Amino acid sequence: MSEPIHTSVLLKESIDHLNLRAGQTVVDCTLGLGGHSLEILKKIGSKGHLIVFEQDEENLKTAKERLKKFEKQITYIDENFENLKSQISNLKLDSVDAVLMDLGLSSPHVDNAERGFSFKNDGPLDMRFDKRQTLTAEKVVNSYKENDLADIIFKYGEERKSRIIARKIIEERKIKPIKTTAQLAEIIKKTIRTKSKTHPATCVFQALRIYINRELEVLEKTLDDAINLLKPKGRIVVISYHSLEDRIVKQKFKYYTKDCICPKELPLCQCNFQKKLYILTKRPIIPNSIEVAKNPRARSAKMRVAEAI
Repeated sequence: MSEPIHTSVLLKESIDHLNLRAGQTVVDCTLGLGGHSLEILKKIGSKGHLIVFEQDEENLKTAKERLKKFEKQITYIDENFENLKSQISNLKLDSVDAVLMDLGLSSPHVDNAERGFSFKNDGPLDMRFDKRQTLTAEKVVNSYKENDLADIIFKYGEERKSRIIARKIIEERKIKPIKTTAQLAEIIKKTIRTKSKTHPATCVFQALRIYINRELEVLEKTLDDAINLLKPKGRIVVISYHSLEDRIVKQKFKYYTKDCICPKELPLCQCNFQKKLYILTKRPIIPNSIEVAKNPRARSAKMRVAEAI
């Protein structure tokens, strides 16, 4: 079986901004197919140590094969990166030199119809990164109440017609269960009339995927843990792909640049909060036109970088 084709987004930019040196301990929170990890391993050398998180069993298998000559330097953790803090503690470490988070979908998620992430090829409504979890898109679409469905579509997809879409989904599932990506996409397409080149189901599929995998909640928690694990001068690089993710990263970085988090009405500081970060990217770094032309999936990527004090 041939290796899935995947092009790592902002590869050179992310590796350069991690500011890696030989012998360092680095965490790749989103191993995927191992593109970023391979370049990290080259930078940290034979005495370096890379800790990687990957909850997708198929991606993990592919990445291990790709990185097999470095296996003695790598600790593989087949869990969601929300367990970053506890797993670093289990390894008897109290800090790391750098953390990378590439929040995008890997190519197999999009290209393999059986994973149910995309409506371009018909497949089961799944959308789980980790197949060990029980909640699927099919369960949400066919069992959730109308208001709950509408709230998910609006909150995580920023879809203004969420109420109309939710109502139509309820009507259609009364006739027969909605089991495939094409079935759901067609329902939405018939419900929303638009002149946009973007498929009208795009935001709904995004919303379901984010909700099922708890992506935003996990991101917010893990950013806290990652920032607090960085050694002085350690770097954190985060690549996000939609406004909800980017907003969380931007706000979290800004929070840790503060000297005080007390309410403004207090005359004196009582929080004893200590500034932890310098932001190195006033504006996010985005792919150039050459990269986007070669890899259209990179077009929405935004990279933010901060350094620990």
